Amino acid sequence: MEEFDQLAAPGYPIFLGSEFEHPKKEDARFHILPIPYEESVSYGGGTGLGPAKILEASWQLETWDGKSTPSDQGIYTHPPVDMTGDAETVVNNIARDTQAIVEAGGFPIGLGGEHTVTYGIIKGLLAAGVKDFGVVQIDAHADLREAYEGNHYSHASVMKRVVDEGIPLFQLGIRAFCQEEVEIRKQHGVYHLDAEELVPNNVCSFDLPEDFPKNVFFTLDIDGMDPSVFPSTGTPVPGGLAWYQTLSLFECVAKQRNIIGFDVTEFAPIEGFHCYEFSAAVLTYKMMGIVERNS
Repeated sequence: MEEFDQLAAPGYPIFLGSEFEHPKKEDARFHILPIPYEESVSYGGGTGLGPAKILEASWQLETWDGKSTPSDQGIYTHPPVDMTGDAETVVNNIARDTQAIVEAGGFPIGLGGEHTVTYGIIKGLLAAGVKDFGVVQIDAHADLREAYEGNHYSHASVMKRVVDEGIPLFQLGIRAFCQEEVEIRKQHGVYHLDAEELVPNNVCSFDLPEDFPKNVFFTLDIDGMDPSVFPSTGTPVPGGLAWYQTLSLFECVAKQRNIIGFDVTEFAPIEGFHCYEFSAAVLTYKMMGIVERNS
């Protein structure tokens, strides 16, 4: 690995550490939480390597994102979450670390890892006393199965765990789901604009329902974007969102609601193709910029 002079932990450079000294926790708004969890992937692997590679690539970023400088609000990179133990233990570890960030007044940004990690973040928000929030999800898959291959903590079941907590859900860009998930959508009143509605018409904005909570946690699975943009994921599906469309949809939500945190999951680096690692870092930073400018 390239030498980095600022590390959150061995193998984990701090985000954008080439441009500024690591701030004190209390001086940073944005808190990066690496979550290198990879246990239930069902096709290609590599998501456990994603967080470190995104952090490495962030050293090639400019602090000016084209519209503002979100790093001025402070970016603190935490050591990776403890991955030892079974799935329930790891989810609880993620929840504990997220809770600590929120209770200290920070804005949590999870870097996965498989999509299961989102449930840990949601549990952390709940444990920190965050109320009246919904989840907006960009993804190729609905992830609403009760269990997959007998695993209730599967990446294919993460959104079922979320709606089981009574949290409203709005799904964007879905294009791979089973009949069970269609029924679960109906049972839990899951809002959705699927890929076949968004992509052919290049829809870049939409109105959240009036009754959708004022606070939103946004979860972005890399495979929600088209494989032509991000082939670097374990379960690519054709017909996904484009780069600017994805950012526009995120900003559309940020203009309507208060974003209280987000994650970027399911990034699986492809050896020798640094462009995708860099793109994931750019995506993460641009999402910070959108949050900064709309809050």
